[in-house]
Amino acid sequence: MAATQEEIVAGLAEIVNEIAGIPTEDVQVDKSFTDDLDVDSLSMVEVVVAAEERFDVKIPDDDVKNLKTVGDATEYILKHQS
Repeated sequence: MAATQEEIVAGLAEIVNEIAGIPTEDVQVDKSFTDDLDVDSLSMVEVVVAAEERFDVKIPDDDVKNLKTVGDATEYILKHQS
């Protein structure tokens, strides 16, 4: 069953918390991974891999650079999950 937007945001919050130590309540759709959440490029790779596994979606490297905010990632996962 496909995840809802709320489930995806909550899942991304847990992933960012595990990888970057950012409190889950700080992970909001309007937050930038790099500017607001201090997720560096190496950590972003970990976030993407974890999101792919959690939401059963493939995120090609070319698409990762377009995922600037939590909202961008949420929309991408909503569109591409199987």
